[in-house]
Amino acid sequence: MRKLAYTFKTDTLFKMLFIQYPELLKKLVADLLGIPLEGIGQFVIRNPEMPPENLGDKFCRLDINMTVNGQRVDLEVQVCNEGDYSERVMYYWAREFSSALPAGQDYSALPRTIVISIIDFPLFECEEYHSFFQPLETTRHTLLSDKMGFHFFELPKLPADVSDGDMLLLWLSLFKAETEEELEKIKEMEVPVMSQAINAYYTITASSEFREKERLRAKARHDEAQALHNARREEKFEIARNLLKMNIPYDQIAKATDLTLEEIRRL
Repeated sequence: MRKLAYTFKTDTLFKMLFIQYPELLKKLVADLLGIPLEGIGQFVIRNPEMPPENLGDKFCRLDINMTVNGQRVDLEVQVCNEGDYSERVMYYWAREFSSALPAGQDYSALPRTIVISIIDFPLFECEEYHSFFQPLETTRHTLLSDKMGFHFFELPKLPADVSDGDMLLLWLSLFKAETEEELEKIKEMEVPVMSQAINAYYTITASSEFREKERLRAKARHDEAQALHNARREEKFEIARNLLKMNIPYDQIAKATDLTLEEIRRL
């Protein structure tokens, strides 16, 4: 199988594609939210920019913020579980929700705010690939407010077979695809929206603009990984120094820290 150099989960590709093809984004959001496309009147992308200087920042999020029929919707793709993901999503929700109150308005003016996460790892101990959370009373299950909502779509839990009539699963299968054969299999179903999305994928990945943005993004990921590696090594050195002060034998320090005997002698 021919592995894709970039997938729909690549954050630079994800954002460029759906910003440059807003009608595809609108159809994707309608299926993720489970609402009819014709039922979407207001549809505004609130953060279409991708400043090159920000792509090198490891804290840069390439999510897409939208206003859909008066409600705020944040859509993001996450490949790796870096821990505390649920808390991270709630933090982003709180920031979006609290920043939406116009000065002088009462709290009833706060819009419904929804976070949609397409994730490439299992998060919950269940078989269902889709989970939706809202604040409920624990005994009566009474809804506290419909202004908070979290959608999670776990790609590893998708079924192996997808029919051409299930648009939600077709979209998620695009994000899950890792090979050219998987994309071609979806395209052979001759679902117009899927063909448009795959054609847009090839157009974006062939552009020099995307290649440059992805280069900057990849450099940021590499720099972050190197910084983390250096921090962990320094932590091991600090542990080794403390063990040396306790006159622990070199071989035991090496076993405890994964440092070499030569590195320990230099300390």
